[in-house]
Amino acid sequence: MLLCLDVGNTHILCGIFAKDKLILRFRYATPLLGTADQFGIFLINLLKYNKLDPLKIRAVAISSVVPNYDYTVRHSFFQYFKDADYFILQPGVKTGLNIRCKNPSEVGADRIANAIGAIALFPEKALIIVDLGTATTLCAITKDRNYLGGAILPGLRLSMEALKNNTAKLMAVDIEAPANYMGRTTRESIQSGLYYGHLGALKEIILGFKREVFHGEDIKIIGTGGFAQLYEDTGLFDTLISDLVLQGLRKAYESSQL
Repeated sequence: MLLCLDVGNTHILCGIFAKDKLILRFRYATPLLGTADQFGIFLINLLKYNKLDPLKIRAVAISSVVPNYDYTVRHSFFQYFKDADYFILQPGVKTGLNIRCKNPSEVGADRIANAIGAIALFPEKALIIVDLGTATTLCAITKDRNYLGGAILPGLRLSMEALKNNTAKLMAVDIEAPANYMGRTTRESIQSGLYYGHLGALKEIILGFKREVFHGEDIKIIGTGGFAQLYEDTGLFDTLISDLVLQGLRKAYESSQL
């Protein structure tokens, strides 16, 4: 079995693969990571609870955008999964993806994993990937596997926390799709602004990508990330793939073994 982890600022998204089938998916709060022993014991217990043998984990594949936690995560696996291969997605790893940005090393590992997963699912297709997590990112990929770049904006929760923390009378709200554009309370007004403001920004950026890069070419728009389901019925995406980053990590690991 292959254990994949995407270490993000808010959550660590984890998945267990048996060959190419995702058999278990779970999240762990990144700020609660604790020590290497705590995380390692958590993983062992979770596997056993789901009737999976920890000794059958043959490899671990990781993408991370939180360098401060890299040592703890790495030490957990060296301590508790000693016999497993260890793979980390980082600059210089052969993935089959051509990074055409000015500074390829700056591209987040999660964005690379998303791109690898999307290309595997939709080969020879121009792609826009919209990942709604702590930050919201958009990535543009040509049909010949060139990663051109993208856009980054504050995620829904970050935007809400900015309002709460920097204004005297605005409060935290549940992040959900509002019933109406016009809120009739302060809470409803914040929810509307967050949701529809984000939707409008994403639509505008996608249109800009189409004009600047794809010039009328047929494009597949993929949604992923923790908040993507909020926009599933808006027509923003052609498809929603919640485990895209895990699928990309699996493909990246497989490519590294060739």
